[in-house]
Amino acid sequence: MLKEYDILCTSDVSYNAIVFKCLADYFLFVQDFAKDRYGVPQMVQSQQKLDRVLVRVQKLTPEKADQLIWVRARIHTSRAKGKQCFLVLRQQQFNVQALVAVGERASKQMVKFAANWILMGSQFIFTHSERIVHFSAPDKRIFVISQAEPRLPLQLEDCVRPEGEGDEDGRATVNQDTRLDNRVIDLRTTTSHAIFRLQSGVCQLFRDTLTNKGFVEIQTPKIISAASEGGANVFTVSYFKTSAYLAQSPQLYKQMCICADFDKVFCVGPVFRAEDSNTHRHLTEFVGLDIELAFNYHYHEVIESITDTMVQIFKGLRDKFQTEIQTVGKQYSSEPFKFLEPTLRLEYTEGVAMLREAGVDMGDEEDLSTPNEKLLGRLVKEKYDTDFYVLDKYPLAVRPFYTMPDPNDKKYSNSYDMFMRGEEILSGAQRIHDAQLLTERAIHHNIDLEKIKSYIDSFRYGAPPHGGGGIGLERVCMLYLGLHNVRQVSMFPRDPKRLTP
Repeated sequence: MLKEYDILCTSDVSYNAIVFKCLADYFLFVQDFAKDRYGVPQMVQSQQKLDRVLVRVQKLTPEKADQLIWVRARIHTSRAKGKQCFLVLRQQQFNVQALVAVGERASKQMVKFAANWILMGSQFIFTHSERIVHFSAPDKRIFVISQAEPRLPLQLEDCVRPEGEGDEDGRATVNQDTRLDNRVIDLRTTTSHAIFRLQSGVCQLFRDTLTNKGFVEIQTPKIISAASEGGANVFTVSYFKTSAYLAQSPQLYKQMCICADFDKVFCVGPVFRAEDSNTHRHLTEFVGLDIELAFNYHYHEVIESITDTMVQIFKGLRDKFQTEIQTVGKQYSSEPFKFLEPTLRLEYTEGVAMLREAGVDMGDEEDLSTPNEKLLGRLVKEKYDTDFYVLDKYPLAVRPFYTMPDPNDKKYSNSYDMFMRGEEILSGAQRIHDAQLLTERAIHHNIDLEKIKSYIDSFRYGAPPHGGGGIGLERVCMLYLGLHNVRQVSMFPRDPKRLTP
């Protein structure tokens, strides 16, 4: 006989506690021949090891028809109709329908129990029909182990409703703050699962592509003695009897590894920016995908290596993650992401000229504003039919102190940004590898030389010409999927107004 603690179950929808009390009283007085086949067992505390095989919902294929199987899943919805109860079992982004009906092995009380509880672990016979995959359950066993609160703060069906639907026909919609305040429930949706599986794919493709290119993955400090990018946008932390900073990027340490003859390195890790920017694309903590490599003769070798890496990521997402892309597209529609091979590269002056032709008034050495970035992205898409491109030769005045000046025009630099759908996802440059020039540029930016002494000293012992860039993981995912807010692709986002959950 099945022991009650053999089954793991959880609850995921609201219900009326009074109804359950009435049902419980009813069960006490009415003979129930199936009473040992369902119920609420004692808490699972690893009392016993079992060799029972659980079948994943996504693996429920016709080949498993008429087999006795065990399934462990949340019940997404339940609907009672007469002597039957229809259940939709959900396991991550996959669903399957189950049916519990009064019969020789299932009593009326058992059907009522199934209709009012959300289960996670039931024994069913799996069958397959032409129109729908479902469970026929002559040997049903249903147990609950962990029930939800009587009222949930939001419902999953409201969280996955296609964008723009809901208000007009009286159905509930869920705003961004409510989702983030109840992030664990919001993360249960098929859309969220698809987003973060795709995000995992970006990281894996990034690592695999660079490893195949001969790069070495490194881990760099996140507590540092000086601002890595210059300026005041750093978080200060107490560090024993002095102060330290949370790293704005792994920039300095990537370069020091190049000086140590690693030649090609990359890292994946958190990046902190103390910017009071409450926009759709800014976070105070995000995941940086950073690259640094030595080159032979020209920093365009670096650009080509990075753009090829991005193209390999785009191809991998297109070829391996269509299920996730389509799942997200059902809720948030967007045009498929387009890219060219080789990647389009424009000089900054060309981008400024395109903007001026479109009526934008801006100076030669002025940095691009967010509206101008987006406008330029639309102009590039119209002219070149690509969502991904490089803007090269930025004005030196708007770049960090370690950026190599353009030898042919001191107003500009050997630096570049990369854009997806008109928004920046990478900022990079050839780095200054000469200690004297680096010192001069640091002084020009009013940086305390004593705080970056070890960094500058690393170039005194000989350093190859090199360059690289830093990519924002969340922005890549947001823009590839055509989403509108970076918080949708940050599992637990941090911004100037949010520090929890």
